[in-house]
Amino acid sequence: MEARTARARGMDWHDVPEAVFERMVAVRRDLHRHPELAFEEERTAGRIIDELKVLGIPCTYGGRGSGVIACLERDPGGPIVALRADMDALPGHESTELPFASTVEGRMHACGHDAHVAMVLGAAHLLAASPPDIGVRFLFQPAEEKGGGARTVIAEGGLEGVSAIFAAHVTQHYRVGEIMVAEGVITAQSDRFSIDVHGRGGHGARPHEAIDAVVIAGLLITALQTLVSREVDPLHPSVVTIGSVHAGTAPNVIAETARLEGSIRTTLPEVREHLHQGIRRMARAFGELHNARLEVRIDPGYPPVVNTPRESRLAWRAAAAVVGEGGMVRQEHPSLGGEDFSYYLEKVPGCYLRLGARGEGREFVPLHSPAFDIDEGVLRVGAACFDQLVRDAEALYRP
Repeated sequence: MEARTARARGMDWHDVPEAVFERMVAVRRDLHRHPELAFEEERTAGRIIDELKVLGIPCTYGGRGSGVIACLERDPGGPIVALRADMDALPGHESTELPFASTVEGRMHACGHDAHVAMVLGAAHLLAASPPDIGVRFLFQPAEEKGGGARTVIAEGGLEGVSAIFAAHVTQHYRVGEIMVAEGVITAQSDRFSIDVHGRGGHGARPHEAIDAVVIAGLLITALQTLVSREVDPLHPSVVTIGSVHAGTAPNVIAETARLEGSIRTTLPEVREHLHQGIRRMARAFGELHNARLEVRIDPGYPPVVNTPRESRLAWRAAAAVVGEGGMVRQEHPSLGGEDFSYYLEKVPGCYLRLGARGEGREFVPLHSPAFDIDEGVLRVGAACFDQLVRDAEALYRP
């Protein structure tokens, strides 16, 4: 749906100048051809810096592993609104067969970060052509997918003097011309865990002489699912996933050790704590039951993204001005995915939006799929939305 209704002000996304759109497409396709993994985004940063130089927007870059931080200011010392884009790609083999598909074996932009960079640069073009009365910080960060690169940008001073921060993520859950804005929890807390099972190895013909780590691991995998299905209120979204199992060396040998690796997704602190304690409790119980030793390690992941009320209202108004009220989508429930934009929101208020990237008549393809692609019309939507956000923010943050 290409919504055009109930527009009271602002730039319709269809009206983004063709020259700006063409530059966004060129940047996006160039980055798509040359994907770089977390903390390796050196070429990507170079392309961003080249675009900022064309616009006359000063920036800083600390080299490989750092973020590109740029600022458009008319009133030094005045309020600043930040716009964030993530730069990194994912490991994987692209199957899109696009003419600009990845040229780097085993790497691809399967999560749309190439589009995020392009649309923030597009907003920079629009804002530089008609500078607002409020400062704008453009944050191009490394390593969203792995490593929490947001913390790197924060340590590099990316949030100094910032009044609020905004970001958007493309998704094929919505069509081009649709924007999701919601207040409150948007993504889940994401934690990783491992369980090492230590039994006693032996011959497959004499199981009574061994303690089978594979059997213990298999029973534990099934039991762990009851933590969510029977111990958590169904109204509180949560997931425990075992994504990796390693055990055994030969078909006729009883494995002495096994390792389970998984993730925990929660939206409430009390549910998170219950699942952490439940995993440890079950591991202890299975150790006692099977005369084995089980070790549990839980590594905290990204905190949940929680959009603040005032910034969510601002984002809704700006997005509606760009796509019309008919293009606005309300969130049915939080995503259980993780997102390191949460680290920014622990420091300053802000809002995380989702932009429809599925073209008319196209079948849905999920993020992180080898076949993931976008309708490049979403670049117009994102640039226009960020531009409108900044201009609407002037009245909100300027004293």
